[in-house]
Amino acid sequence: MNVELHPVKTDAEQALSAAYTFARGRLPGKGDIADLREDAFRRFETRGLPHRRVEEWKYTDLRALMRTAYPSPPAPDALARARVRNAGQILTGVDGRRLVFVDGTFAPELSDLTEEEGLTIGSLAEALAKADPLVMAHLGKTFVTEDVGVALNTALMGDGAVVRIAAGLTLRQPIHLIFATSNDRPSASFVRSLVVIEAGAQATIIESHDGASSQVNSALELLVGDDARVDYVKIAHGRGLQVASLLASVGARATFNSFAFAADAQLVRNQSFIRFAAEGTKAAMRGVSLLRGRDHVDNTLLIEHAAPHCESREQFRAVLDGESRSVFQGKIVVEPHAQKTDAKMLTRALLLSETAEADNKPELEIFADDVVCGHGATAGALDPGLTFYLMSRGIPAKEAEALLIQAFIDETIEEIAHEGIRQALMFASLRWLGARK
Repeated sequence: MNVELHPVKTDAEQALSAAYTFARGRLPGKGDIADLREDAFRRFETRGLPHRRVEEWKYTDLRALMRTAYPSPPAPDALARARVRNAGQILTGVDGRRLVFVDGTFAPELSDLTEEEGLTIGSLAEALAKADPLVMAHLGKTFVTEDVGVALNTALMGDGAVVRIAAGLTLRQPIHLIFATSNDRPSASFVRSLVVIEAGAQATIIESHDGASSQVNSALELLVGDDARVDYVKIAHGRGLQVASLLASVGARATFNSFAFAADAQLVRNQSFIRFAAEGTKAAMRGVSLLRGRDHVDNTLLIEHAAPHCESREQFRAVLDGESRSVFQGKIVVEPHAQKTDAKMLTRALLLSETAEADNKPELEIFADDVVCGHGATAGALDPGLTFYLMSRGIPAKEAEALLIQAFIDETIEEIAHEGIRQALMFASLRWLGARK
């Protein structure tokens, strides 16, 4: 006799299923987009929220951490918009084009929509409603993954940004996507953005999340054309739950740099799915996480070298205090025809307390025979010899520790090409250090 097993759904999983059933007919997009949503929802229904028995989510058990699913927020009113006017303060002083989303909804009156030749900016919700050709051609196709977090975003995606940068255009200032929560009432939003950077273009894209008592599932699809240069910076700051997915496809002879920064972020999962689709690409993925209390930050990467003569560098650092936990999972896959691949991965964790935990898991899957690949991972405390040396020069113990921690952080932050962003994140690190007890 065959027994069919049906796993018991948690309260959060039941609430997410009910939310999709309720919103199905109201979500933007018909035809192929509706089919895309249905396929994604069925994947979530079958597998549920990811948990520790799913290898990629082993250290961030979302089923256990997400006890309930918050309701969708109401459409933001004038008061809600007024509350988030100062969102993105970590980058105060950085001259950029702000695109603001309040509780998951585009706020054009708070955004810079100044026309620039070769640059197209719009709302994903409007693009889906109009079946915009650019969105229909690329949405859900940049990097195909079975990840449940991405599937849930696809099923419930509401609004987000649609950006197209024409071939050969060099943007004068960064584009800053700001996702802000307007109040302390628990709410959940599912935002999806599409950025298409055509051949030979150059751009800096910033994505920042601010807010408390919120659950945010965001995804950014990024298409980088041949000979283009893209610098992408992701900033997490707030006392909520964030699952952020980057889905990128990089063309030939392109330069792609990404940086993930998290400070005072309660629960964050940054996951990057990046495919080098053509030869000659150079890429660097870096990140810094500053954790205290019971903060939990997970940086997970899947890098696919699908073409020969590509180079990638991954370097992530975490500073942990209190009972915080950092996770790094980096997987480099070199496909059989991706000869002459040069890929190196390094993660380092600095533990400031005995109760902090760092889980580092770098991996290589190599199916080509003419490659140079390597990975490394370290975790440890401050060097007491260096601390004593600084104290012997008259520097108080706390300041000596701060100097060593700042040096540890800055070595990675200094790799950011944009001077304003680099200085802003260094200053944010100093503020975090200054708040240590």
